[in-house]
Parts: sequence; structure tokens; C-alpha cells
Amino acid sequence: MRVVESPRRLGRWIRFVTARPRLALLAALVLTGLAVFAGSGVGDRMASGGWEDPAAESTWTTRALEREFPSSQPNVLLLIDSGAASVDDPAVAAEAARLTDRLAAEEGVTGVGSYWQTSAPALRARDGHEALIAAHITGEEKAAGETLDRIAPLFEGEHGPVEVSVGGPIAVRHEMQSIIQEDLLRAELVALPVTLVLLVMVFGSAVAALLPLAVGIVAILGTNAVLRGMTELTEVSVFAQNLTTALGLGLAVDYALFIVRRFREEMAAGADPRAAVGTTLRTAGRTVLFSALTVGVSLSAMLVFPQYFLRSFAYAGIAVVLLAAGAALILLPAALMLLGPRVNALDLRRALVRRRGVGPARHVTAGRGWARLADLVMRRAPVVAVATTAVLILLGLPFLGVKFGTADDRQLPASSTSRMVQDHIREGFPGSPGGGLTLLARGPATPAQYTALRERIAATKGVARVDGPVTEGDSAAYSVVPEGEAVGSGAQRLVQDLRALDAPVETSVTGSAAVLVDSKGAIADRLPWAVGIIVVVTLLLVFLLTGSVLIPVQAVVLNTLSLTAMFGAVVWVFQDGHLSGPLSFTSTGDIETTLPVLMFCVAFGLSMDYGVFLLSRIKEEYDRTGEHEGSIAFGLRHTGGLISAAAVILAVVMVAIGISRVTNTKMLGLGIALAVLMDAMVVRSLLVPSVMKVMGRATWWAPAPLRALHRRFGLEEGPAAAPFAHTTSVPGQWVDGRGVDGRGGSRSARYRPGPEHLDRRG
Repeated sequence: MRVVESPRRLGRWIRFVTARPRLALLAALVLTGLAVFAGSGVGDRMASGGWEDPAAESTWTTRALEREFPSSQPNVLLLIDSGAASVDDPAVAAEAARLTDRLAAEEGVTGVGSYWQTSAPALRARDGHEALIAAHITGEEKAAGETLDRIAPLFEGEHGPVEVSVGGPIAVRHEMQSIIQEDLLRAELVALPVTLVLLVMVFGSAVAALLPLAVGIVAILGTNAVLRGMTELTEVSVFAQNLTTALGLGLAVDYALFIVRRFREEMAAGADPRAAVGTTLRTAGRTVLFSALTVGVSLSAMLVFPQYFLRSFAYAGIAVVLLAAGAALILLPAALMLLGPRVNALDLRRALVRRRGVGPARHVTAGRGWARLADLVMRRAPVVAVATTAVLILLGLPFLGVKFGTADDRQLPASSTSRMVQDHIREGFPGSPGGGLTLLARGPATPAQYTALRERIAATKGVARVDGPVTEGDSAAYSVVPEGEAVGSGAQRLVQDLRALDAPVETSVTGSAAVLVDSKGAIADRLPWAVGIIVVVTLLLVFLLTGSVLIPVQAVVLNTLSLTAMFGAVVWVFQDGHLSGPLSFTSTGDIETTLPVLMFCVAFGLSMDYGVFLLSRIKEEYDRTGEHEGSIAFGLRHTGGLISAAAVILAVVMVAIGISRVTNTKMLGLGIALAVLMDAMVVRSLLVPSVMKVMGRATWWAPAPLRALHRRFGLEEGPAAAPFAHTTSVPGQWVDGRGVDGRGGSRSARYRPGPEHLDRRG
């Protein structure tokens, strides 16, 4: 088989990896210890927002209002419950006034106002038993959270004739951050032991099973240290920690499974540990490198978006991919060098295998079921391809009805304090305190002009009520309550209409609907760039791997198809509310705008991960034999079980993330778990073999200039013949009787791999 890389360069890499394995492992242990120290407390430095575009009109307006009209942007609310009495009762009013004054005296709190000061109808419940004190906590999210931690215990609970609960946007974000960290710890405590059990079932050997887990822990701890450093430079979303755990374990398992499996094959074929590691790095090692590049590119595409929620996942994803691949390609080979045959030690399945009378034959028969599946799929390739595609498209149809919205307090469990406060306000108060729109007018204007502007706002279609203006210098703020839902389609149209108003001064609009409009616009503007980056780089990388023009296109199309079930399920379950009871979440009737982008980038990258594993093994065999169908069967046999095991383990990790009490995290975890399983069990097992069979030998076609380009720059797996020099079994047979030679017979004959061919490499 052709060697693309310089043997000298490849030899230097292998010597570097295997020269001093003990020193490499010691250095890894020291660096991991430093990562634990450097990454400690990273969750406390992360933020729970990041859905808005920092350069958008709504963001700029919000910051201006916070400076000039803090009372118009309340971010903390005290819900005053007077019990059976009316909020207008003198004793209740006196206690409320005392609490208002006390809150206004707190450091870091401005813009304090209450129903008892303003008599504003929006601050009094319809039943007359609850009312609000609103205030604005100054500072960035972390400082505001610290202020809330300090003052909340002073106000919560009974105060004379009233009961006080603390809510508002700051309380919601702060509680969300705490819950995410608690849920992440619980997910890790669930995922790690379950992953270890599954790895033992896959490998049999407890020693081999511990290796992927060790790679995953190194990747997770290292990424936490990277994120801790990133928090010193920019804002990082606390949600990114979930991706760190999921990808750290998932990719480590994928890469380590592939490398350890190939190492064990080489050892079983008679190679010594050093030769086995060398062959493993030339073959599986390059596949892992390619996989890491494709996953990293998919995740890096999120850097083009302005929202730091998405950018944070790129930071975490790129770091964890590089660390997982680095640990798998450097530390894992060092461990395998030291272990040698002991990698199979503590085989917990040995007794069971002997009882069944399988013994050594198990190595020969492993994967035969996948070979039979490949043969069955290729015999009915057109039917399988069409039927599988139709089912995947059908599962994705609910996504055509997707509605985008903004994340709010209903992300939290119904039992959380800040969520309960917001539920009371949403259900019992007129309008939506703090949830409408605010129009900021800036520039010199007369009272008559301000009044005229108010009349124009009130006359705009979709406006239920206008309050104001409140003036400060050359600025004025108007509070606008839209008809219908606060972030519905009507409110979004109202944002556009208000921004188009003919006004004598400069105006800008903010509020929940305005943030949604700006966020959707930012994503729509950048999405073609993100998709373009993913598609172009994926096409290039798969071409460099295979030398084919059609396989890269096939990989992109089939990968996209594998995501249809995930997107359809997201809408059917989380938007439409099906299974909301069993999954314990509240459906808001929409999907947070950034979530589909995030899920696409992560799931596409993971699908390419499995695609590279399968294609690399098919390509390796095709280069060796020149047989198209036999290579497909060989590739599926030798990676089908591996990919399925890796997918199940990654799905377990994602489900552990998905049992979070925060809805967005639940959606992310369960959605990607479904995408991973569909990709491994349906696309890689059925769609890829059937499509490659239908395409025939044209699968490997490329024009002459591109073939020359691939010969010069392609990164194929290196020769692996030496460890198998003792193998003499024939590759397979042609079922029409035209020959048994692996390269002989008519190219149109249907090739059926025989057991000798399939078992040649264990």
C-alpha cells in the first residue's frame, strides 16, 4: 500500500511517542495535576447568559438604559405576598415601604421602585394579594450575582404581615448557574462508572477498559484549565462545561477504542509491542488525527457567531478535541508500550468464553454478524437506500414547524424559587413587568415632541399600552407593552415597526422580543459562513483521506441526513411539549434560537467522527485489494461493532447530561444522544453501505488533476502488512464462479467476502 508521508518523518513521530514511555506518563501525571489546580473553581467564573448579540441595537440600548434609567431595567424583584389581606392594607403598606427603603440602601442596588410608591397597575396582582418591589443590581453578571447572594437572605422569608420571595432575571441566571453545576457533578458521577462497565463489556479486559477512561479524564481536566484561562480573557458560558464532560468522555472513548482495538489486533497477529504500536499509529493513529480535525472544524464554526453562548462551546470543544486526540496519540501509545500483552489482563469474560467452548476461535469469528449485515444491505442496496432516506426525512418533518424564542425562567424546574416568582408574575399580574419593550429616545426634544412621539408609539399596530416618557437630560424612555405574547410573532413585528417610526430624535428599541429579533438576524447573517466552513473543510479532509470526489459529497449529505431525527424530535418533544411530563420540563412553545446551531455543529462533528472511522478502514482495504464490495464489507465488519459500542457509550454520557433539571441542557444531551445512535445504528450500518454499493466503483472516481493532488498531499494510512505477513488466507470469492483471486474476476461480478477474508485481521 502506498505510503504518502515520508517514512523518516513518520519514524521520528513513532520514536518520539515510544522512546520514553515512563517519562511520557510521568509528565502526563504532572500536567494533569497542574490542570486540576488551574481549572479549580472554573464554574464559579462562568456566566449563564450569552444569547444576545453584543453589537445589536437591543444590547446597546439595554446598556444605555442601565446607565441612564436603571429603574426601567429591573433585574431583581421582591414578590410581596400579603396573605389574606390586601396589599393596600396599612400594615402591609408600611412593611413594604420599610423593605423598599432597606433595599434602596443596599450597596450596588439602584432604581428601586414599588407598587406602593408608583401605584403602577403592572406591579399589583389582579387578586390584590401580591405586589412587587423592583430594583436594578449594578455590575457585570458575576458581581451582580455576588450582590444577590449577599442581599437575598436579608429579604427572603417572613417580614411581619408579608412573605417575601426574590426573583427577577439576575436571580434566574444565578440559580440556573448553580443548578447546572450541581447537575454536571451528578452527570459525571453517573457517566463515569457506567462508561467503565460498558468498556469492560466491550474489551473484556479491565485493564484495557481503564485506558479510554484515563484519556477522557485527562481531556476533561485539561479543558477545564483552558476554560479557566479563557474566563480571564472573555465571557464563557457555564453551559460549555456540559460539552466538556460529554465530548471529553465520548471522544476519548472513540479514539481509545480505535487505537486499543487495533493494538490488540496487531498483538494477536504476532507483533511485539513496539511494532504493534508503530502499526497502530500508522493506521488507527492517522484516522484519529483525521477525526479530531473534522470534529474540531465543526465546533470551530461556532466562532463566527457573536453570541458568547455559542463561542463558549467552540472554546470548550476545540480544547477537548485537541486534548483527547493528544492523549490518545501520545499518552495512550506510551501506556500500551509498557503494558504489552498485559493490556488483556483481568479479562472478565474469559471464564464465560471458555464455558461456551469458544476459546481462541472467538478472535476468528468476531464481527461476522456485521459482515452478514453488509452482504444483506448490498444485495438490496437501492431499496435500503431509498427506504432509510425516506424514514430519516419523515422523522425530521416536525422541524418544518419550528418556532424560535428566547430562554427564560421556564428553563428551571418548577420548584426553584426564582421560577416560582416569575410564574406568579406571569399568571397573576397584568402586562409583563420587565418583560415588555422599551424605546429609548436620545437627543434634544421639547415636551411637545416627546408627547407626539408617545402618540405615534400608541398608534402603532400591536401596542397594548405605552407608559412614559421618563426623561433624564436629553434622553427619554417609553415602556411599551405589546399585545399577545411578549416574544410572539406580533411582538417581533412590533419591534420592526417601532424601529421604523418617524421620530424627531434618534430612537432604539430593546426588550425580550427585540433581543430575539436581533439574535435571529445575527444567526441568519453568520449561518452561511458557519455551514460553508464546515462543508468546505469536511470535503477537503475527506478527499485527502480517500482521494475520491464523490465520497466527500456523500459524507456531507449522509451526515446531514443523520441529524434529521434529532431536529424533528427537538420540535416534537421540547417545542410541542410531548413527553414533557416524563421528562419533567415546561414547554414554552418555541426553541431557543442558538440551540439548533449548537446541536448541528456538535452532532455533525460526531457523525463525521464515526464516518472517518468507517471510511478509513474501507479505504485501507480497497487500496490493498482493489475490491469495492469486499472493502465495504471488510470496513463494516471491523468498525461496525466498534462504532456501535462508542455510540452507545457516548449516548450514555449525553443522557447523563440530559437528565439535567435545566431544559436547554436536557434538550442538548438527549438530542445529541439520539443523533449519535441514529448515525451509528442506521446511517453507518445501512445507508453508507447501500449508497456506496449503488454508486459502485464510481465511488472512488476523481479527475486526473485531483488524483495527482491526492498522490502528493493525501494523508492515507501507512502500510500495515508486516504484522500480517504470516497470513495467507484468500480474500474472498466471487459468487458467480468467475474466480477466487482477490483481484481477479469480472469487476461486474458480485463480491461476497468469505470468512477467511473477513478474519484476516482479527
